[in-house]
Amino acid sequence: MSEKQFADYQLSEEIVRALTSLGYETPTEVQTEVIPVALGKKDLVVKSQTGSGKTAAYGIPLCELVDWNENKPQALILTPTRELAVQVNEDLTNIGRFKRIKSTPLYGKHPFHMQKAELRQRTHMVVGTPGRVLDHIERGTLSLERISYLVIDEADEMLNMGFIEQVQSIIGALPRERVTMLFSATFPEDVAKLSRKYMDNPVQIEIKASGLTTATIEHSLIQTTETDKLTLLQNLLIVENPDSCIVFCRTQENVDKLFREMANLDYPCDRIHGGMEQEERFEVMTAFRRGQFRYLIATDVAARGIDISNITHVINYDIPLEKESYVHRTGRTGRAGKTGKAITFVTKNDGRRLADIEAYIGFEITKVKAPSDEAVDRRREEFDQKNNAKPELKKDRREQLNKQIMKLNFNGGKKKKFRAVDFVGTIAKLEGVNADDIGIITILDHVTDVEILNGKGSLVLELMKNTTIKGKLLKVRRGNKS
Repeated sequence: MSEKQFADYQLSEEIVRALTSLGYETPTEVQTEVIPVALGKKDLVVKSQTGSGKTAAYGIPLCELVDWNENKPQALILTPTRELAVQVNEDLTNIGRFKRIKSTPLYGKHPFHMQKAELRQRTHMVVGTPGRVLDHIERGTLSLERISYLVIDEADEMLNMGFIEQVQSIIGALPRERVTMLFSATFPEDVAKLSRKYMDNPVQIEIKASGLTTATIEHSLIQTTETDKLTLLQNLLIVENPDSCIVFCRTQENVDKLFREMANLDYPCDRIHGGMEQEERFEVMTAFRRGQFRYLIATDVAARGIDISNITHVINYDIPLEKESYVHRTGRTGRAGKTGKAITFVTKNDGRRLADIEAYIGFEITKVKAPSDEAVDRRREEFDQKNNAKPELKKDRREQLNKQIMKLNFNGGKKKKFRAVDFVGTIAKLEGVNADDIGIITILDHVTDVEILNGKGSLVLELMKNTTIKGKLLKVRRGNKS
């Protein structure tokens, strides 16, 4: 682990303050390698495990490099899934919070007109899935002329999911003079081709782990039959008694079936797959992140957007179809330096797939026996106690940061000719408040949201009830949490 601190880099006080509030202490290995190169505005190709801190590795320098005064997007981050787009967008917003960096997520199954309205605001960064980003480019709603930084995140998954042509179309529309950063957990030939074609003599960074999987994960497999899988899962959960576990199935139908079976047996569980409505997927992930339930049953879609540091177990109820998916699935555990277990159920029909996975990861997965009846009986009482206990909700590391921030909602916007400068000018003149206490301002047609920083939200809320903006007294109320 590096002894460097974030304050040792050429970072502004606002960025360092946000990192401190978020609980970032010492840079991870990938952050130590990437941050100085990215701050030097050089193209980068990074091969690093999921869970190694990649988002902050590019997010910190991007938040430092973008110019707050520029209204049009300067950085574009492409991600393979909506979940990851939302998560990365949230991370960038939090890192850039005190610099008032505005990041906008673009993804499918979310109203286009709302995203279009967001993009009309000052936007420093855009995070999106290739399909929706390309849609905005083709309709002329995403301005590209000021884009100086492109990040292709989870590049191998992007290509696995068939986004290569969309990614190439997006790159073709961007300014040639730009910094390009490519991040990938694995490095198949398609990713190498992409880097050769579109990057300028990139700095190559590889964060070594044991083979393709981190040294913090204990891998094992259990031979079983399709018929016995559910019983095996029940016995395994009793013996392992995980705090937080993802159970992967191959299809949406299998996820739904296993979810019904586990729910009927009173397991605290939920499910996620691509056939669900987007809002429902977000709600499930938020609840899982907070620890409201312990078992998440998922298809591979969930392997590409979950950044939860305390998942103790990953169980491959169905062996993955793609060998690369094994790396992405198991990478959900053993994150942020913690240890985890990855257990795979293998039937007699899975021999070929298992051989492909083992050849790909570079080691033989340890075969273990199914839990014995004695072991299950011995652990049952402890399991029942934990299963029946009220869940202890986890603290969000953003809590400390968000405590200092209050969003205020004013009932005036573009239609009444209000601009950000009108709100800044008025609020900064209030007694006990200055411009550094004002965060991101979002002006829509009829309303304006203003983030008040440094714990001064309540003060500003009270004072603005009797203070006019451009001669008008606007209704002001506390808005939704940031």
